[in-house]
Amino acid sequence: MNKIILIGNLTRDPESGSTQGGVNFTRFNIAVNRPFTNSNGERVADYFDVICWRQLAERCAKYLFKGSKVGINGSVQRRQYEDRDGIKRTSFDVVADEVEFLTPRSNSTGREGSQGGYVPEEPHPISDMQPVDNDDLPF
Repeated sequence: MNKIILIGNLTRDPESGSTQGGVNFTRFNIAVNRPFTNSNGERVADYFDVICWRQLAERCAKYLFKGSKVGINGSVQRRQYEDRDGIKRTSFDVVADEVEFLTPRSNSTGREGSQGGYVPEEPHPISDMQPVDNDDLPF
C-alpha cells in the first residue's frame, strides 16, 4: 500500500505546465512541521514536492499561493533523472489524489492581491434568540 497524508504550507507559489500530450500539471512544495522542537528550541519541518494532474492541477494553480495551508492525500512516487552535470539523481514526489484548501478565504490574498470572496456572517446577539420548547422539536 502506498498512501501519504500531509498537512502543511506552500513554501512558494505553484508552478504549472502541461505535458507534450496536453495534460495539465501543477507542482508545489509544502513544509510540514514536526510535533517537536530541536535541541535549540526551534521548530523542525520536513519539505515535500507535490504534483497534481488535470482538473486538480488547474484548481491548485488558480487558488493556491505561497503560505497557503493544504491537506494532501496521495501516494509517493520515485523519480530518476540526470542533472546538468550528467549525474543520475533520485527524487521522491507526492502525487496528490486530493488537495484540501485549509486557508480560510477571508484570511487569504490571491496573486492579484484581492481579498477572497468569503466574509463570515456577524454572530447574532444572544438577546435575539427565542426560547424553544422541547415539545416542539421533531426528535
